[in-house]
Amino acid sequence: MAEVRERLLPPRPSASTSALLPMTSNHRESSVPAGGGSGHAGRRPVFQGMDFVGLKKRGQGLRSWIRVDSTGNHQVIEVDKFTIMRRCDLPARDLRLLDPLFVYPSTILGREKAIVVNLEQIRCIITAEEVLLLNSPDSYVLQYVVELQRRLAAHSGDVLAGGGTSPDYLPFEFRALEVALEAACSFLDTQAAELEIEAYPLLDELTSKISTLNLERVRRLKSRLVALTRRVQKVRDEIEQLMDDDGDMAEMYLTEKKMRMEASFYGDQSLLGNNSAGVGVSVSAPVSPVSSPPGSRKLEQTLSFSRSRHESMKSSDSTTEHIEELEMLLEAYFVVIDSTLNKLTSLKEYIDDTEDFINIQLDNVRNQLIQFELVLTTATFVVAIFGVVAGIFGMNFDVPLFGKPGAFQWVLIIAGVSGVIIFCSFLWFYKYRRLMPL
Repeated sequence: MAEVRERLLPPRPSASTSALLPMTSNHRESSVPAGGGSGHAGRRPVFQGMDFVGLKKRGQGLRSWIRVDSTGNHQVIEVDKFTIMRRCDLPARDLRLLDPLFVYPSTILGREKAIVVNLEQIRCIITAEEVLLLNSPDSYVLQYVVELQRRLAAHSGDVLAGGGTSPDYLPFEFRALEVALEAACSFLDTQAAELEIEAYPLLDELTSKISTLNLERVRRLKSRLVALTRRVQKVRDEIEQLMDDDGDMAEMYLTEKKMRMEASFYGDQSLLGNNSAGVGVSVSAPVSPVSSPPGSRKLEQTLSFSRSRHESMKSSDSTTEHIEELEMLLEAYFVVIDSTLNKLTSLKEYIDDTEDFINIQLDNVRNQLIQFELVLTTATFVVAIFGVVAGIFGMNFDVPLFGKPGAFQWVLIIAGVSGVIIFCSFLWFYKYRRLMPL
C-alpha cells in the first residue's frame, strides 16, 4: 500500500525545477515598471483582505487526477477544469460536485458520456473507457484504485472469443460504480460500527451514574450520530432514486450508447460510400426528387421506417435487460446501506430511551425532594405551636395558673400532644389526597 501511495501521489516540485520554469503572467506583470501604473497607484481595493484572483486561479488551476482505463492501467495526470469538461462532455455544475473546496451531499448523476459519482471520499468521473478519480492522500482513494484494478484483472476473461459474454459480465462503468458503492458503504458501515462500540458502554455508564461529564460525552456522541445518519440517509435516498427512475439507469449504460453511436456512424459512412459508388450518380450534385419515380420513393420510405422501428425495438429490449442488471446491482448495495441505517436508527432509539430513563430518574428525585420539603414544612408548623405557647407564658402580666406547681408540665404535655395530632392529621390528608406515598 505504501508503494501504491508513492506512485499515486503527485510529485512535489523542487526548487531547481521551479527556477527553470518559464516566466508566467504573474512574473510578467511584476516586471512592469512602476511609472506605467501611475493611474492606478492611488486606487485602493474595494474589498480589503479578499484575494479574488487567487480564488479564481485556484478554481481554474490544474488538479491531480488518477486515470484508470478499462485494462486496469493507472496513471496520475494533471489537467484543468475546462479540459475535463471537454473530455467528458460535462457542464461546470457537475464538476462542482467533485470540487473539494465545496461540501456537497452524496450524488450519482448519469450523463450522456459519463457518470459523476460523489460518494463520501470517492469523487470520480466514470466513462465507458476510463475512470478519472480526484487524487487524494486518503486511504479509501488508494483502496478504490487497487480494488478496481483487481476486479478488472479478475474479470478480464468475461468477454468470450466469439463475441459473447459470460453470465458474470458487467460493463466497465458498472464495475467502477460497484467499487465506488462498495467503498462508500463499507466506510459508512465502519463508522457506524465504531459509533456503536463507543455508544453502548457510555450509555450504560450514564444510567448507573448521572454526571456532568457523562452527559457531555453523550451529547457529543448524539451529534456525531445525527451527522452520520444524515450522510447514510442521503446515500440511501440517492440509490433509491436511481432504482425508481428507469431513465436515469438507462443513461448510465455508457458502453451500449457508445456502441450504438459507433454503429450509427459506420452505417452512415457505408451509406455514403454506396451512394458515391452508384452508377451515374454524383454525391456532390443535387438529386432532383422528380427524377426518381414516386413508387421507389415510397418503397425507400417504408424500408427506412421499418428499419428504424426494428432498431428502436431492439435497443429498447437490450436497454430494459441492462436496466435490470443495473437495478440488481443497486439493490444489493441498497440492502447494505439500509442495514447500516437500521443500525444507526436502533442506536438513536437506544439513546432516546436512555434519555427518557434519565429524565424519569431526575423527576423521581425531584418528587422526593418536594415530598421531603412538604414534610419539613409541616413539622415546622407544628414546632411553631410551642413558640406560641412560650410567647403566651412570656407575657408580663399576672395569671393565677402560673402560681400552680404542675401547671408548666401540663402545658408542655398538652402542647406536645396537640402538635403530634396536628402533624398526623396533615400526613393523613397528604395520603388521602395522594400527594405523597406513605
